[in-house]
Parts: sequence; C-alpha cells; structure tokens
Amino acid sequence: MATTSAETHTGTEVPADAHSPGTFPPFDGGTFASQILWLAITFGLLYWIMSKVALPRISGILEDRRDRIAGDLAEANRLKQESDAAIAAYEQALAEARGNAHKIAHDTRAKLKADVEARRTAAEAGLADKLADAEKHIAELKTTALANVGEIATDTTTALVETLIGKAPTKAELTKAVDSAMK
Repeated sequence: MATTSAETHTGTEVPADAHSPGTFPPFDGGTFASQILWLAITFGLLYWIMSKVALPRISGILEDRRDRIAGDLAEANRLKQESDAAIAAYEQALAEARGNAHKIAHDTRAKLKADVEARRTAAEAGLADKLADAEKHIAELKTTALANVGEIATDTTTALVETLIGKAPTKAELTKAVDSAMK
C-alpha cells in the first residue's frame, strides 16, 4: 500500500476559522464599550486601593525613615560635639600636665642646683679650713725648722772649722758668721 506524505502526516494544528472569527479581540470594534467600562472600573478600583491602603503605608514608612535619619543625624551631631569637647578637655589636661611637668622639672633642677651649691660651698669651706690648718702646721714646722737651722748651722760650722783648722772657733765668731750667712 502506498501512502502519500499528506496522508501520513499527523499534526496538532487547529484550523484558523475554528476558534476565532479572524480579528484580534482588543481590536474588535464591537467590544470597545465594554473594554472601556472595565478599564475605568479597574483603574478606579486600583486608584482607590493605592490612595487608601498602599500610599499611606508607603508615606508612613518614608516619614518613619525620615524621622529615624533625622534622629540619627542629631545623635551623631551630639556625639560629635561630646567627642570634640572630650578632645578639647583632653588636650587642655595634657597641656596642663606638660606645664606642671615642666614646672616640677624646673623646681627640681633649681632645688638640686641649690643643694649641689650648698654642698660645694660646704666642701670648699671644709677644704679651706683644712688648707688653713695645713698652712698653719707647715708654718709651725717651718718656724721650728728655721729655729733649729741656726743651731744646726752652728754645730755644723763648728765641726767643719774644727776639722779643717783643727781648732774650734769662739762662740762670738761662730754666731757672727752664721747670722751673716743666714741673712
């Protein structure tokens, strides 16, 4: 049996005149009035729902956000002013502390300088006393030594003259010779 392609071809196509009269319904002039009526009813209903339900909620949300943002900005400004005041107080306290530290350091330096000066003066006075005592002792030793020099010179001269000449000089000659040599 020979079949043709038109006979064996099965499709799901629906003929065009079976469902529609041939025009697109929104463009059908006979349905314009009902379409405009339903458009007005739908628009009015949506307008009423938007104006009575959705827009008040949205405006409330926007007002809440605006109030929250304004409150947050006010709080941020208040905190900024507090932090600026705290920074200024900190810097002032720091400046006062530095001033006090400089004053304490200056006072301590002056006190230590006065203490060192007093110790130095006391040490110099002690050294001056020791030096005066030492000079006095040296002067006493020198006086004692010089007093004995005449006697030692007399004894030495007597011994030398006696050894050289063989005869001891007289006391008057010896005293005259020693006194003239010591002057």
